[in-house]
Amino acid sequence: MPEAILGISAFYHDSAAAILVDGEIIAAAHEERFTRHKHDSSFPRHAARYVLEEAGIPYDRLQAVVFYDKPYVKFERLLETYHAFAPRGLSSFMASIPLWIREKLFTKTLLRNELARLGSARVPLLFSEHHLSHAASAYYPSPFEEAAILTIDGVGEWATSTVGHGKGRDIEILREQTFPHSLGLLYSAFTYYIGFKVNSGEYKLMGLAPYGNKNAEETKRFKNAILEHLVDVRDDGSVLLNMKFFRYATGLRMCHDQAWEQLFGLAPRQSESELSQPYMNLALAIQEVTEEVMLRLAKTAKELTGSKRLVLAGGVALNSVANGKLLAERLFEEIWIQPASGDAGGSLGAALVGWHIWKSHERRPPETPDAMKGAYLGPEYGCREVERTARKYGAPCERHEDFGELAALTAKLISEGNVIGWFQGRMEYGPRALGNRSILGDPRDPEMQKRLNLKIKYREGFRPFAPTVLEEDIQDYFDLDVPSPYMLLVVPVKESRRKPLPEGYEDLELYPRLYHLRSDIPAVTHIDYSARVQSVSKSTNPKYWRLIDEFKKLTGYGIIVNTSFNVRGEPIVCTPDDAYRCFMRTEMDYLVAEDYVFDKRQQPKLEHDVAWRDRFQLD
Repeated sequence: MPEAILGISAFYHDSAAAILVDGEIIAAAHEERFTRHKHDSSFPRHAARYVLEEAGIPYDRLQAVVFYDKPYVKFERLLETYHAFAPRGLSSFMASIPLWIREKLFTKTLLRNELARLGSARVPLLFSEHHLSHAASAYYPSPFEEAAILTIDGVGEWATSTVGHGKGRDIEILREQTFPHSLGLLYSAFTYYIGFKVNSGEYKLMGLAPYGNKNAEETKRFKNAILEHLVDVRDDGSVLLNMKFFRYATGLRMCHDQAWEQLFGLAPRQSESELSQPYMNLALAIQEVTEEVMLRLAKTAKELTGSKRLVLAGGVALNSVANGKLLAERLFEEIWIQPASGDAGGSLGAALVGWHIWKSHERRPPETPDAMKGAYLGPEYGCREVERTARKYGAPCERHEDFGELAALTAKLISEGNVIGWFQGRMEYGPRALGNRSILGDPRDPEMQKRLNLKIKYREGFRPFAPTVLEEDIQDYFDLDVPSPYMLLVVPVKESRRKPLPEGYEDLELYPRLYHLRSDIPAVTHIDYSARVQSVSKSTNPKYWRLIDEFKKLTGYGIIVNTSFNVRGEPIVCTPDDAYRCFMRTEMDYLVAEDYVFDKRQQPKLEHDVAWRDRFQLD
C-alpha cells in the first residue's frame, strides 16, 4: 500500500497544501487559487481536498499530516518579545494576545477540527520548524546529492535566516539568525515606507529599484544612512537592526515613521501617490544592501559546508535580482531555488520533513532537472470543462484538435500584436505563472509593456514583464549559461541586442525613461537592461515549448512575453471559468483554453460585468 504524507501551511499568509506518495511530489496548490482571495491565510480546505483527490489517497489512509511551523514556539517568541520591550508595545499586545489565545495558541485543536472535514481517522499530526520546512523544500527536490542550504524570510518561530547542509536524507542547521534581527523584515519595512503592501509588495520594490540613480549623491546618502543607522551588516551576513527605528516587534507598524523621515529627509509615501525620484533612489539603496547581505550569507554557507552547490528558499529567495547577482559571483558551481519559496512552499517542505526525517526514508537519486515537475502541480481541466464554460456564458469559440495547428495559430496572433490568455494543463505551484496560466505577448512590440500594465493587468506602469525563452536559445538573448525554469533569475540582456541611451537619460522622469526603446526585445528589457528570465524545456512543458518554437519560425525570435493570468489584486486563474471571466474583464484579444480559441470580438457582454480599469487610478 502506498505511503502518503500531507503537508499544510496556514494562518499567516499564502496557505497551501502538498502531498507526497512514496516520496514523490504528486500535487501542491495555493488556497487562494480556489477561494479567489489573494494571499488567503485560512486553512487550505480546498487545496487539501484537491491534492488528496489528485493523489487518489483517501484522508484516512495518510501516514501523517505535517504542519509547516510550531505555533507554541511562536507564542513563546511573542511573549518574550513583549517582555523584552515592555512597556512599549502595550497597545499591540492587547490587540494580538486575544487572537493568539482564541485561535493561534490552539492551532492543534483548530487543525484537528479542520482535518475532521477531510476524514474520520485520527491521522498523526506533526509540526515541523518553519525554517526547517523551507530548508527541506529547497534541498530535497533539488537535483543535488549534497548542498549548502540558505533560507531567508521575515521570521518563523525565532529564526529569520538559517545556513544549513543537506547530505543524503539529512539536513543539519549550522547557523541561525533570530528575531527581531531580520533581512526579510528590513526589506518589508522599506516596502511599507515606499508605499507598497507588506508581504505582497516586496516584488514591486525590487522592480522599482532599477529606476534609482546609482551615481546620484542622494542614493549614496540613503545607502550610507541605512548602513550607519538602521542595520549593522556583519562579515558573515548576519544583521543587527537598530530597533529604535522599527515598530514591528511590538507595534502595529513596520517602522518609526518620524525617525525614518528625519533620517532620510523623506516622508513615507502614500499608496497610489506619484513615484518621485527620491523613492526610486531609496528602493535602489535597500536593494543593494539586500544583495550584499545575501552574498555574505552565501559566502558563509560556502565556508561552513565546503559545498559546490547551493539551494535557497524563504520569501527573500524570491528576490530574483539578488539571485542573479549571486549566480554571477560564481561562488557555487550550481544554484537551485525552490519556485514556491514563500510560505506556500512550507507545505511541501513540511511533507518532505515528514517523509525523510520523521519516517527516515532515504532520499532517491536526485532527478533531472529536479523533482518539482516544472512546478506544474496544480489542477488540470480538460476540454469538457472548457466546453461547459462556453455554454454557461453563451461564448462562441473554435476548436483545434491538432495542437500543432493551434500553436501555429496562436503564434501568428501574438506576432500580429495580440494579447493572448493561455490556459493549458496543470496550474503552477508558487507565485509565478510558467506557461500554463499565462498572458502572452510579443516581446518586440515597444508598446506591449505599457499595454499589458495599463489595459490588461491594471497595475503600475513601471512594472517589468518577464521573457519566456526556449532553453536552447537562452544565450542568444541573455548573459546566462544555465537554465532558469522558474523565473527566479534576473540577468543582463545581451550587449548585442541593446540600443544606446540618449544623453541626459538619467535625468528624465520615470515614464520617459521607461518607454525609451532599449533593445530589440523592448517589452521584456527592464530599465537597467536586465530581464527576469524563464527558460522552457521541451521535455518539461512540450506544449509551451511548441508555441514559442512556432513563434520563432514566424519571426526568428524564440522568445515571448509571459505574465501571470490575473489582474492586480486577484490570484492567478485556476479554472476555465476564472480564465474566461478574467479574459472578458480585460482588454485581452484572445483566450486559448486547451483546444479552444475565444475571440474577444465575438463574445457577449458578461452580466454584472465590472470595469476593472475603473478600480485603479492609472494613466
